[in-house]
Amino acid sequence: MAQTKRKRQTKHRGNAAGMVEVRGRTGRPLNDDERKPDKQQTRLDKLNQPPTWKGAAMRSAFATAIFVVAVLLIFKQPAAAAVGLAAFVFLFYIPLGYYTDLTLYRRRMKKQGLPDASRQVKPPAAKPKKKG
Repeated sequence: MAQTKRKRQTKHRGNAAGMVEVRGRTGRPLNDDERKPDKQQTRLDKLNQPPTWKGAAMRSAFATAIFVVAVLLIFKQPAAAAVGLAAFVFLFYIPLGYYTDLTLYRRRMKKQGLPDASRQVKPPAAKPKKKG
C-alpha cells in the first residue's frame, strides 16, 4: 500500500532536556548578491537621501498625536480645544520638520563632500508633439 503520511525531511533535534538546538545554515555559503547589506551601510544610504515632504508629514502626524494626548491628559483641556490646537500644530510642524531635515541633510552632504541631490534641477517632462 502507498505511504500516505509525508516523511520527515530533517532529523529530530531535541535533546534530553527538551531544548531544540538550532543547527544554523548548513547549505552552500551565500554569494555577494544574496547576502543582506550590513546595517551600517543601510543606515548611511538612508541618511544620504534628501528629505521628502511625505516624511515630514508623517513625522508631524506622530508629533501631533503625542501633543493631543499631552493636552488632554496633562493639561486637562477639552477635546475641542485639543483638536483645534492639533490642526495648527500639524500644519506648523510639516514645514518646520522638512526644512530642519533639509538643513541637516545639506550639512551632512557638504561634510562628506558629496553632491547635494536636493539642489539638482530636474529636467522638465517632455511634452508630446501635436499632430496636425
